[in-house]
Amino acid sequence: MALTDEIKEKAARVARKATRVRIDEDAIEAYARALPAESPPAPDLAGADDETRAAFSLQLNAINFGSGWFPTLNKPPGLSGFRTIEAGLRRHGPWTANELKVVTRKELAATFGQDPDHPLMALFERHLRDLGKRVGPSFATFARSGNATDVAAELATWPTWYDISPYHGAAIPFFKRAQIAAADLALSGLTDPKGLDELTLFADNLVPHVLRIDGVLRFDEQLVARIDDGELIEHDSPEEVEIRAVALHAVELLVQAHGATTATAVDNVLWLRGAGSEYKAHPRHRARTTAY
Repeated sequence: MALTDEIKEKAARVARKATRVRIDEDAIEAYARALPAESPPAPDLAGADDETRAAFSLQLNAINFGSGWFPTLNKPPGLSGFRTIEAGLRRHGPWTANELKVVTRKELAATFGQDPDHPLMALFERHLRDLGKRVGPSFATFARSGNATDVAAELATWPTWYDISPYHGAAIPFFKRAQIAAADLALSGLTDPKGLDELTLFADNLVPHVLRIDGVLRFDEQLVARIDDGELIEHDSPEEVEIRAVALHAVELLVQAHGATTATAVDNVLWLRGAGSEYKAHPRHRARTTAY
């Protein structure tokens, strides 16, 4: 079974069993009609050569996690946690593969404007060093090594891109970062876009939040109360798996109802929508994990 097929099948299985998160199926048709067919552009370094652009994209997604720690980051006014990290990498520029192999948390802290002792800096160091060791001498060559689903499947085999959670005795794959890395490369014209329409939701904590606020997802009252109180939701807990998996399945239903869009387009549109004041007015769940 292809990786994306397994992700969809297992997410649907969780959705059928879930007790804390459910889909309001009556909301699917109308919500789908309001979704666009095309995806917004991916983060890119306009005007740079392909090697630099591929390096930027892969390095950004290698560390595209940490939302559970984002409230503790030093963030410039108006920037989210992700945008703070993205802005730091843009200012610095991507490292070469050889530079990544020896990058230090002190260097990363200076790049991103953080305390070297912040837990994310040690995690970033580990993930970026591993990327430097595995990607080969050329980021652009790696990006061209296959199509979108090939690149996602390859990244999913690397330990620092691991994203599988337990749920009632089953292993539930998500591979959020492996898929978004492949999608971003494809949307930027750096990877063959074949298979882009097979990728799933990039399951994080923002798109499920948008779907909840918009009435597509329903969380039980106790879970909402915990989130509203700022309680960290444990990674790999049943409720966290349900949030991610049920949201992923909901997006598959939205794609089917729309008929001319993709999960990548839906994810990117809803993720950008999540920056709106109506969504920021309500807390979203936070889990401390390298998955998202």
